[in-house]
Amino acid sequence: MFGSRRIPFQEIADVLRERIRVGDLKAGDRLPTQAELADEFGVERGAVRQALRLLQDDGLLTNVSKGSPPRIAELPGRGDDEPQPTMVGLAPRLTEAFAASHVRIDAACLTAESLMIAMGEPLRLIYSGQLKPARIDVRVLLPSRDINLAFPVAVEGPGDADPVHQRWLSMRNAQGHVLRHNLQSLRSHGIDVSIVFRALPFTPPVKLYLLNDREALVAYYMVTRREEFTDSGTLDMYDVLGTGSLLFSFEKEAGRRDAAFVAESQKWFDALWETITTDLTLS
Repeated sequence: MFGSRRIPFQEIADVLRERIRVGDLKAGDRLPTQAELADEFGVERGAVRQALRLLQDDGLLTNVSKGSPPRIAELPGRGDDEPQPTMVGLAPRLTEAFAASHVRIDAACLTAESLMIAMGEPLRLIYSGQLKPARIDVRVLLPSRDINLAFPVAVEGPGDADPVHQRWLSMRNAQGHVLRHNLQSLRSHGIDVSIVFRALPFTPPVKLYLLNDREALVAYYMVTRREEFTDSGTLDMYDVLGTGSLLFSFEKEAGRRDAAFVAESQKWFDALWETITTDLTLS
């Protein structure tokens, strides 16, 4: 199916996520075995296991073990009192935001992974003609490449050529490039698009998304110890569960408390953008 190109485990996870999102894989369904998935994607079983761990961290799989194929998890419905994993809850919120004539998205996060993936649904609706904003402004704050991150970090501490930091930096840059490319491609549909990145001088402890000055979405980065297997060896690190962390929504229309949180979150973001952050070049 995928030819001779080597498929990274993140891409395997993305393909399986999409199958879950569109309903090809439904709650309660069993995944194929690791051997079957390895054969389909043309990879070793280790890559499949890493992909399944990502999906488990996202809250999309249950019963992940070596004994039997995991099942697709039951996902909560969108309720105001029932937060969802970021990978589940962000896309519909973005889709609602993209119904506006002028879309304004501000994000502060460790990488652009969740935003990049969740943006797929509103972009699909734009390409199909179901959404047609006139202007899209996106601002993204990501950690600077030059700082010592609090996470992800090697359990034994950084070395001279820290592979954990290089892994994070490669992901930050690649995901940022994809996000920018996908948004800028909308210019061919007559949409005025601006996307700008700036560098934070610290590691954000939470991820924050601000949508059209009316909604703030917040999720905590949950630090955990995990291993990742690479061509050059095993990375033993303290990493975070970003896509699987619960996303809490605050809306202006929900009352004075939520309205104040949205307003203060926007002020916080704007203050960072205009003061201690710096230009970010995705290398």
